[in-house]
Amino acid sequence: MTYLSPLAYLLGLEGVALLRGMRDGTGDQAFVEARIAEIRELLADPTLLEAEGVDAVAGGISTEEVYNGWAESYDGPNSMIDFEQPLVREILAALPVGTALDAACGTGRHAAYLAELGHRVIGVDANAEMLAVAAKKLPELELHLSDLEALPLAEDSVDLIVCALALCHIPDLTPVFAEFARVLRPGGHLVISDPHQLLSYVRPTLPRKPGDGRPSTLAEYHRPLSAYLAAALPLGFEVRHCAEPQPHRARRSDRPATRPPMPTEVGWELLDQVPAAAAVAFDVPPIVIVRLQLRPA
Repeated sequence: MTYLSPLAYLLGLEGVALLRGMRDGTGDQAFVEARIAEIRELLADPTLLEAEGVDAVAGGISTEEVYNGWAESYDGPNSMIDFEQPLVREILAALPVGTALDAACGTGRHAAYLAELGHRVIGVDANAEMLAVAAKKLPELELHLSDLEALPLAEDSVDLIVCALALCHIPDLTPVFAEFARVLRPGGHLVISDPHQLLSYVRPTLPRKPGDGRPSTLAEYHRPLSAYLAAALPLGFEVRHCAEPQPHRARRSDRPATRPPMPTEVGWELLDQVPAAAAVAFDVPPIVIVRLQLRPA
């Protein structure tokens, strides 16, 4: 079980901000005193003190359930996608046109761009609801319902693979990269993006309720960069580009002019309670991007 407490999460953000300030040399006396004062306020806030945490079943909801509920709104406002998509597309635009596989294509956001570039595009995803959205948007797209560990494609059949923000749902990278190497032609390119491991330590863990109604968290696998390379390099992949892009730290006052109502559950809106601490704590790379090339025969 994972106990999700709003007060504990906010105190954690304050602690991260203080430690970052010490490490980076940016935490002057005013900043430190502001954090300590804010911690005292949090500990004295009756709303937080009375708010009960949630006992959530760790890994108690499946990726399938989460994306079934997310499919229709997945293309809506999403800060992770807004940050990742232009960076990945810049890489894709510089690669030769051929047959492209959008692995874990979801609603087809990268598949659509690949088609615009002139590629023959194949989309594969394990979630039928997400594929249905992609089919509506891109009726001409060749789509397959399949896991990444068993791609329904022939050997040496594609020139380019993009796999975006999906490997964090895969418990073992080895069979997935083996499939990428199998279907990719020698000299072909693999572009992956994934949520950064550092981000997983500071973003709130959102409780969800699966079919049985018990609060649960989704099992995700946030890895160091070395994990992707350890899975890829023995298969003949060579690194051509690697980036851990850093967002610009927003300048925010210690407090908004009007403090919003205090949430009683763990969620993104909690960040509005401690904007200065959150701005420092979230000053980490949101994603990691790697472009690999399969060694020519």
